Amino acid sequence: MNKIRKHNQLSFAKLRNGGIATAALVVLISIIGLFSRGINLGIDFTGGFITEFNTSQSISQARMNELLSSQIDGQYTLNSAESNRSWTVRQPEASNDVDQQTWFNQWQQQLLETQSDLSIGFLESDFIGSQVGTELLEQGGLALLTAFLLVLGYLAIRFEWRFALGALAALLHDVIAVLGFFAWSQLEFNLTSLASLLAIIGYSLNDSIIVADRVRELMKTNRFNCFNDLIKAAINSTLTRTLITSGTTLATVCCLLWLAGVPLYGFSIALFIGILVGTFSSIFIAAPMPALIGLPIDYFKQLEIRQAKELESL
Repeated sequence: MNKIRKHNQLSFAKLRNGGIATAALVVLISIIGLFSRGINLGIDFTGGFITEFNTSQSISQARMNELLSSQIDGQYTLNSAESNRSWTVRQPEASNDVDQQTWFNQWQQQLLETQSDLSIGFLESDFIGSQVGTELLEQGGLALLTAFLLVLGYLAIRFEWRFALGALAALLHDVIAVLGFFAWSQLEFNLTSLASLLAIIGYSLNDSIIVADRVRELMKTNRFNCFNDLIKAAINSTLTRTLITSGTTLATVCCLLWLAGVPLYGFSIALFIGILVGTFSSIFIAAPMPALIGLPIDYFKQLEIRQAKELESL
C-alpha cells in the first residue's frame, strides 16, 4: 500500500520550474494586454444611460439590434435575458442629450409602428454621470488597495516574511491574470467585476495560507532533509482538500454562468478564472517560493535553538 501511495504521489518538484515559468508568462501576457489594450470600463465607471424594458414575445437579439440601430444614434450595448424577453440598453453619456424617459417613448412609438405585433413595456431608466463614474472607479481602486494592505498586514503578523512573500506573490499573480483576461477579451469591466476581484483576493489568500501552513508544520517535524520532498509532501497532503474546495466552488460559479444571465456574466467569469489561477498559484508559487528565496529547511530548528539560548542568558 505504501509503495502504491508513493507511486501515485505527484512529483511537484519536477513541475515546479515549469509552473513558475508558466505563471511568469501569464503575468507578462496580462501586463502587455493591460498596457496595449486597456480595460473596457463599463457605464458604472464611465457614465451613461441604462434603459430596461421587456417585450410581450421572444425576439432574437439580431432582430432587436436591427430595430434599435435605426432608432439610436451612436454606440450602445444590448443585453437580453429571460428567453430574449427582457432587455437592457446601455449607452455612453455623450450619445444621448435628451431626457431618457422622453427618448424611450419616442423610439418605442416608432418601434411599434415598425412591428405592430410587438408590445414593449418600459421598466426602468437610470443615468450615471461621468463624475459619479469616476468616483466609483476611484473608490473601487481604493477598496482593492485597502484589501491588499490588510492582507499584507495579516501575512506580516501570521507568517515568517518568506512565507508571506510567497502568498503575496500568488495573490498578485491571480489579480493580474484576471485583469489581463478582461484586457485581452475586452469584456465589460463593471462593479460586479470589481466585486469578483475582491472575492478572488480572499479565496486565493485562503488557499495559499493552507498550503503554506502545511509546509511550515512539516518543517517543524525535522523529518525532511530536502525541500523538494517537503514541498511535495505538503502539497500532496492538502491536494484533496484543495481539489474538493475548488471543484465545489467552480460548480457554483458554473451555475451562475449558466443561469444568472448577462448582468452577472462578468462577475461569474472572473470568479471562474480566479479560482483556476488561484489553485494553480497556491501550488506553484506560494508553496515553493520560501525555499527559492533562501528559507533554510531547518529554520524552525535554528529558531528553537536561538530562543533556548536567549532564555538561558536571562
